Amino acid sequence: MFDSGVGGLTVLAELRKLLPQAPLIYAADLAGLPYGTKSEAEVAARVCGLLGRMSERYHPRAICIACNTASTIALGMVREVLEVPVIGTVPAIKPAAAMTRTGVIGLFGTAATVRQPYVDRLEAEFAEGKTLLRHAAPGLVALAEAKLRGEAVDLAAVRAEVGGLLDAPGGEQIDTVVLACTHFPLLETELAQVFGSQVRFIHGAEGIARRIVAITEGQPFDQQSGDLFIATGEVAGIERLSAQLAEYGLVRIERF
Repeated sequence: MFDSGVGGLTVLAELRKLLPQAPLIYAADLAGLPYGTKSEAEVAARVCGLLGRMSERYHPRAICIACNTASTIALGMVREVLEVPVIGTVPAIKPAAAMTRTGVIGLFGTAATVRQPYVDRLEAEFAEGKTLLRHAAPGLVALAEAKLRGEAVDLAAVRAEVGGLLDAPGGEQIDTVVLACTHFPLLETELAQVFGSQVRFIHGAEGIARRIVAITEGQPFDQQSGDLFIATGEVAGIERLSAQLAEYGLVRIERF
């Protein structure tokens, strides 16, 4: 399971409910964080290179890119170069379009995600006749990672990040919000306080977990030594999260 940081833990949590015995490696590209401010070429080169090297070292039976930005940019390229199944993470526009009652959907993502043609195609295919309001909220990534570290979340900071969506023309009619970054569900409680009880939030973690289950159906699993967390860059900082990572079954931390 690959992400730029710890946002993919929201996907891991759903997968653990369905495949508790599956041995898992969580890979965080901390040295490359954040992806949302990088160019498409930079993200594609980095993701393809890292997953190629990780595949050679660890020989996974499947790979999940638990990052919307990496998936919308590099999923096709990774699938072309690797010979294992690769599951991506894309904005949950299809279920959001089925859920909305007002016909107005909000979408939060990184700057790189919200501008992708991939998102245009999802909107055209699944949200025809609906209004999709997109907003880049890159600051939510840092707030989510801080929350995971046990730090208090400033509601004013959350409100400042999402205010552009609320203030957009038609924003007052939003009743469904797509969290198009795996970090953002970590802040769902705070987002609900900002938006109010009339707004529902949706992300793709459950669907991704079900897809992984389908791809590995019938395969035996033998979890023996606890799961591994690997990270690029400095591991010292992530070791402060060892207690939180252990809650997800990630009991070993190594530098890649």
